[in-house]
Amino acid sequence: MDLQLHVNYTPIGTLHLSDRNARTHNDKQVQQIANSIKAFGFINPILVDAKGTVIAGHGRLLAARRLGLARVPTIRIEHLSDTERRSYMLADNKIAENAGWDPDLLRVELSALAAIDLSFDVELSGFTTPEVDVILGGGESSGFVDPVPEAPPDADHIVSGAGDLWHLGPHRLLCADTRDLTAVEQLLNGRQARMVITDPPYNLRIGGHVSGLGRIKHDDFLMAAGEMTSEQFTAFLEQALSNLAAFSIDGAIHFTFMDWRHLSEILAAGEAAYSELK
Repeated sequence: MDLQLHVNYTPIGTLHLSDRNARTHNDKQVQQIANSIKAFGFINPILVDAKGTVIAGHGRLLAARRLGLARVPTIRIEHLSDTERRSYMLADNKIAENAGWDPDLLRVELSALAAIDLSFDVELSGFTTPEVDVILGGGESSGFVDPVPEAPPDADHIVSGAGDLWHLGPHRLLCADTRDLTAVEQLLNGRQARMVITDPPYNLRIGGHVSGLGRIKHDDFLMAAGEMTSEQFTAFLEQALSNLAAFSIDGAIHFTFMDWRHLSEILAAGEAAYSELK
């Protein structure tokens, strides 16, 4: 079949979503499409019928509405019967799902994007940052699995609370307060640490100090988030570091991160908790 397809720039108000579209688009995915359009331009036209009803590209239309676009590129499809249109709406989505990934090439491409331009937002690839971390750290191809979708960050999806101990192969992960000596004892389970890497709160508000320029912003910590005096913060750090030292071998090295504004407190706490600073 020899088809001549023409791209038209159509007023967005004349286009309609099909009530027969079985494909769903959540808010996160619509935003991903909108981000892609902003970054790369609207380079994938929407397929519509003679009445302006979308055949393929429902997510793109939703994203265009979110961006406030006045006109979008469309291709009018008029040669299909009603049955063929309905079948194609399903096929357009399902056939794409049936494709797979070459994990080695995917890892190379994502690594190259990050290396070429450090300011590039890797999530414009459609993969979230955690998914990219999984892929780049996937090792051999046989170990690659499709990343698990992120759970919405609301109370109904909280999976761990204070006192929960997770066994991750040979590793142990405890949800607890390091200032609680019994918690550290429970975590170590009769063993002693040879190295500690710890990143305590900085006694600063997250916004304007720690969050950086990224799109995702961390919430403030529940404590040591700017409300403590210098003396209180020093005592806070000393208690935590002393507990860690109590369950470490002689000569163990502890790497502790701290914002430059509170170096004096971390040094004072370290002097009290350790026999020597490096």
